[in-house]
Amino acid sequence: MTKTAEPLNTDHGARSGPDHQIAIIGAGPGGICAGARLMQHGLGDFVILERAGEVGGSWRDNDYPGIGVDVPGLTYQYSFARNPGWSRLFPKGAEVKAYHQRVAQESGLMPHLRFGVHVVREVWDDTNQCWSMHTADGAVITARFLISAVGAYIVAKEDPGIPGFSDFAGKILRPTDWDHDYDLTGKRVAVIGTGASSVQITPAIAKGVQHLDVYQRTPVWCLPKPDLTIAPSMQQLLRMPGVGAIISGIVSAAIDLTLRTIIYTPPTVFGPAARRLDASARAAYRAYLRKVVHAESDRQALMPAYGLVGKRPTISNTFLQAFNRDNVDLITTPITKIAADAIETADGTSRPVDALVVATGYELFSDPESYRTGAVVGREGFDLGTFYAEHRLQAYESVAVPGLPNRWMLVGPYSWTGTGWHSLVEISAGHAVRTIIEAIRRDQHDVEISAQAHRRYHDMIRKQGRNIAYYFNTINKGLRTYYVNSQGDMPYIRPTSLLSARRSSRFVRFDDYTFAEVDSAAHASPETTSVSDKAVAR
Repeated sequence: MTKTAEPLNTDHGARSGPDHQIAIIGAGPGGICAGARLMQHGLGDFVILERAGEVGGSWRDNDYPGIGVDVPGLTYQYSFARNPGWSRLFPKGAEVKAYHQRVAQESGLMPHLRFGVHVVREVWDDTNQCWSMHTADGAVITARFLISAVGAYIVAKEDPGIPGFSDFAGKILRPTDWDHDYDLTGKRVAVIGTGASSVQITPAIAKGVQHLDVYQRTPVWCLPKPDLTIAPSMQQLLRMPGVGAIISGIVSAAIDLTLRTIIYTPPTVFGPAARRLDASARAAYRAYLRKVVHAESDRQALMPAYGLVGKRPTISNTFLQAFNRDNVDLITTPITKIAADAIETADGTSRPVDALVVATGYELFSDPESYRTGAVVGREGFDLGTFYAEHRLQAYESVAVPGLPNRWMLVGPYSWTGTGWHSLVEISAGHAVRTIIEAIRRDQHDVEISAQAHRRYHDMIRKQGRNIAYYFNTINKGLRTYYVNSQGDMPYIRPTSLLSARRSSRFVRFDDYTFAEVDSAAHASPETTSVSDKAVAR
């Protein structure tokens, strides 16, 4: 599935107008979904710009030991491309990557993909009424409509922010840059972080290393994982018409009920109920730790003091058990310095290290810092980074922002619906594609969400998110969690029911948008660099 990017072509000849009708940035789950939906509606003039050399997004970038899905595979797939052949209830990374590549191939997306194209800046061209996408190598690609599908986990954090990190002379391993040629056998290894990646990496490498230190800042909830293989007979059952849809419907109904309960319970009832549920969960988890972790000191260190969903819960049958090994130590004393061959902690201890695993997280779609000033510039100089820094994260139906005509985000503020990412991107891609279709039907190719509709929607989001805000800012006040960003908001979570989110995507309120005609004389700048026509036709 790896392809070499086609060279960019500067010879426009008689070309007029933008290079493409539609551009999609990113070929992960969101970009694949958007491209497939465009193909299903007969919109073939689009390009998918991908900075890497393969499709797959996170499942292409992450190939660390032990990687796998932490939700059932039956809920981690597109509704239009159900996979009855998952080998496990929780598929491993290679299988998930292959699934996305297969969907891209079967959806006819390969001729539309441009690999090795890293878009670093998006600028709305008021004169030509189209988007100009500036790439890292200096090229410019233009499109009338733009769908940003860069994903939720935009880029892994390079530096954990620990003094001396740049002085470390040993091997540095990251979830998104794992060197499988580096042999950990007999090495002294340190893992910084105990989030979702670390929960999978730690037990996967513990057996082969000489010694493993796991540095924990905040304990994580790690629940038992029903990691079952799916028998051929069950796969045959799943291939029967409607079975997959029924299972998906049952799961969706359960999620919808949960979201509705959280959102619509009166605050006077929600607060005490949430506290009681968290207290019961902690009591049950304490008993579970007594069962699976031998040392009392480790049990105490691994016991969260916050609520069950204060941070992302993880699932594993091997992470907690790894601390029973003689060659694995859990370190909770804060790190003060990383030296060339050791890690120093606040108690004065220096522990030797040959290889350092940095599992300290990503820049997220819900962080205002992820939106750089000047990276997305819309109508009359509107800057998305500046807007979010000054006015906090917000977007109509999580996809559109006034001042950014003809542009939609597939994973925008307040978008996660409690489901797998495929349901999320189907909702947002459906909204974007239906709006583009409507603009084309009207022959009014300049479409922008109105400021009034945007404000009304965001006011509703803030109101319906009051219980979520209470849970994080009051019940779990002070907890370091990526659900709460630096502005004290929770734009990771969409405070609407799942079914209402799907309904809003299926029946877009076009009256909330302003449609306008595009000047027929508008055309792309002759200096614009475009992807070659030959590559587009391939």
